[in-house]
Amino acid sequence: MNAPIQKSIQIAEAATPADHPEFDGHENIVFAHDEESGLRAIIAVHNTKRGPALGGCRMWSYSNTGEALTDALRLSKGMSYKNALAGLDLGGGKSVIIANPREHKTPQLLRAFGRHVHRLGGTYITAEDVGITAADMEIIGSQTPFAKGTEATGLGDPSPYTALGVFEGIKAAVAFKNGTDDLKGARVSVQGLGNVGYTVARHLHIAGAELIVSDINETTVQRACDEFGAQSIAPNTAHAADCDVFAPCALGAGLNTLTIPQIKAPIVAGAANNQLQTTEDGVVLFERGILYAPDYAINAGGVISIALAGAGDSDDHVRQKTENIFNTLTEIFKRSAAEGRPTSVVADELAEEILQR
Repeated sequence: MNAPIQKSIQIAEAATPADHPEFDGHENIVFAHDEESGLRAIIAVHNTKRGPALGGCRMWSYSNTGEALTDALRLSKGMSYKNALAGLDLGGGKSVIIANPREHKTPQLLRAFGRHVHRLGGTYITAEDVGITAADMEIIGSQTPFAKGTEATGLGDPSPYTALGVFEGIKAAVAFKNGTDDLKGARVSVQGLGNVGYTVARHLHIAGAELIVSDINETTVQRACDEFGAQSIAPNTAHAADCDVFAPCALGAGLNTLTIPQIKAPIVAGAANNQLQTTEDGVVLFERGILYAPDYAINAGGVISIALAGAGDSDDHVRQKTENIFNTLTEIFKRSAAEGRPTSVVADELAEEILQR
């Protein structure tokens, strides 16, 4: 691990997480460290009222630990809402490993992280997220039974189910806006072509949509252009594309005071977590007449697969519940329209109602 990362952690650990602006009554926040492997991680448990806190592990080269803590706190709260709206008997949590997954990831580091998860005694269940693969989860799972998304605990890689749910969510938004969920000829800008984003693009292509694609990996972009007949665009301008749907499928906070005024699409519906930089950004989208599919409602397919599937199971019941994301979002859209309030506010209230039961 390089020196700047280590230095930032020493500074951040001197602060009080409860004073952080994203702190929202989190039940437990753990700063995990393993000297031998170089592991530096944060595990945030937001809420366990409905059951153990389930949420993925993200490995990312954060610029400092304050940035990593912000991500962990926001993502863990989002998981509470996601699991509640998905009707799962689970709470919300999230973990972040502060390191570049291409340079610093080792089996030793992953095993060390698994041991830290195990020390929490099942109050937090980890799974795959950005920077962590299904193969990585197998290594983490060798140290703890509280790791999901492995072949031993379920259906393996959850990303295909996340992508399926996002595709259903895009159809729901298009149907609400246009009166039909037919995507033939619809122009969709997919920002981010990771495991989820690429599969979302494939679903859209099969449905007849015209794709505009972007990613920091130019090889992946070219592959999508070749396979789907897509048009490429720079990632930092994907939100401003002339299209019918903007589908953010990269990292969060992409919907903000800079980007929202530039959005031409009447619909924003994508896989990224924490798409709104602030809660006010959801209000601004609503005021502009842009139909926003709240991220934790539309991208719940992966957590559904992790929560419901057992090893060797058929995925029929998982697919059925994932496809129900269409109905969940339709309910949010209808309530938003009837009450004249942003979809982001309505979704938060629905999730809070479930958590308080």
